[in-house]
Amino acid sequence: MHTPSTRTGFFDTQEAKDIRQRFQGMADSSSYNTESSYSANGILHPDNLISFVDRHMNYLNSHPMLDAEMYLKNVRLMTLIRSPK
Repeated sequence: MHTPSTRTGFFDTQEAKDIRQRFQGMADSSSYNTESSYSANGILHPDNLISFVDRHMNYLNSHPMLDAEMYLKNVRLMTLIRSPK
């Protein structure tokens, strides 16, 4: 069975808009480590930085079989800034 390499029209769906809003909420919060990261694509990202939101939205788009809700939960856990005890 052939699986598509991207989700066709994913960014235009309501699901993607909701997920983007949730990622943006994380980026706006000081509770998560959401720094921009390096991008080798100087055409799309002239400063060679891709935002936290765009990086994860692109990942979801390029992995169509991934459960977006579980991915979001895992990203929340991985980026949560824990205070020292």
